[in-house]
Amino acid sequence: MNKGIMVRFAALLVLMVSLPLSAKVTGLPDFTELVEKAGPAVVNIRVTQFGSRGRQAPDQGGEQRGPQSENHPEIPEFFRRYFNVPNDPGGAQPDRMGAGSGFIYSDDGYILTNHHVIEDADEIIIRMADRREFEAELIGSDEASDIAVLKIVAEEKLPYLTLAESESVKAGEWVAAIGSPFNFEQSVTAGIVSAKGRTNRAQQYVPFIQTDVAINRGNSGGPLLNMDGEVIGINSWILSSSGGYIGLSFSIPIEVAASTAKQLRETGKVERGLLGVIVGAVTREMAEALELDRPVGALVNDITPDGSADRAGIEPGDVILAFNDEAVETWNDLPPLVGANPPGTKATVTVSREGKERVFEVILDALDGDSSVAIAEGGGSVHNGNALGLVVEEISGERRRELGDPEGGVVITDIDSDDAWRAGLRPGDVILMINNRDVENLDDFAALVEGVEPGKAVALRVWRNGTASFIAYTPRAPEEE
Repeated sequence: MNKGIMVRFAALLVLMVSLPLSAKVTGLPDFTELVEKAGPAVVNIRVTQFGSRGRQAPDQGGEQRGPQSENHPEIPEFFRRYFNVPNDPGGAQPDRMGAGSGFIYSDDGYILTNHHVIEDADEIIIRMADRREFEAELIGSDEASDIAVLKIVAEEKLPYLTLAESESVKAGEWVAAIGSPFNFEQSVTAGIVSAKGRTNRAQQYVPFIQTDVAINRGNSGGPLLNMDGEVIGINSWILSSSGGYIGLSFSIPIEVAASTAKQLRETGKVERGLLGVIVGAVTREMAEALELDRPVGALVNDITPDGSADRAGIEPGDVILAFNDEAVETWNDLPPLVGANPPGTKATVTVSREGKERVFEVILDALDGDSSVAIAEGGGSVHNGNALGLVVEEISGERRRELGDPEGGVVITDIDSDDAWRAGLRPGDVILMINNRDVENLDDFAALVEGVEPGKAVALRVWRNGTASFIAYTPRAPEEE
């Protein structure tokens, strides 16, 4: 070979070796070791709600008739999820049965599962991977987090799963689930983490982990595992139009489950802190009206009188940007941050007020019963032609009582602006504030409307059906309507 060609070839090889690799192909993961390690600690849970035999009563001839008809109790939500069991028309109630999953997390037989798996059950049977069966004792259950703790007693130490940290989990990581979908025990499915911090209204204190792992009926309560076979979540619910898996599965972060389980074992109940605010989303127009550089945070629509936020000085119209230095990007980030703290906790709340950040120190109250953080999503007379396109009037004493006794405000009697109508304003709404300025009467309203610039977003605090919330829109000049 020509010497010059050989030199050039060698140089090319050196160059190829020195170039950085753009991607490393590692292949698909192997879950066999994970399943062998974790499988023995995953259990099938079978629940039974005992029925009734009905009643018999003699007829006029003394012969026995069948059970008498009666009003039957509503089938519990859990059993509606799994079976469609008709009531006996004669009054007898058959046993109702269901199934779910769970896992042992200590060698002395404590088990984690979902609240909705064991809700209203009279008997709970645990079946191990090796086919052994135990009757379980319910230690405690918490509907708000959808967590329940069970206990079984065995003569020897039991296999158990290690709890990991879900906070370090990132979108795109491989994860696996083991459970009993449709009562097919020890079924394994796998996928990736799709997102974190998802919420739903039933469990607003839980920042769910979203995955594309196939989860179906019967998987509820089973573990979501990282590649080391450690639990990072508890499979809880799916979003589906058909009742079956369509690619969206949600799991309770294990930190939330572990904290709940600890309180249930120690006290039999779960205590959560309460900030005492009703918050909603910050829209683009709302952000402009409240002098924010982008739609971020949780807008305070209302506060509980003399509650934690009220005592600290937080006001309606404030936008909560952080809780204990944890960023609040959207309104649904706030409840999990608050609820993770027990009553009496001292915390800091960072808000934006009139475009400036302020920090308040709060002492959390106790969440009581069905109370919540709370969360609510948004949603003589002044003559026509004002910048807001609204006709309003003073509120008489009788009319104020009919409206639910709002403090101050003027009531909308007519709406001239299509923008205001599309934003959601309606006759009968009471305007309490305009751009964070109180409206006590018609004079206040007229003075504040004079400062409204067409083409610039305005935020109105509105009272409707006993609830206050903010509505924002951009009023246009009359010729633009």
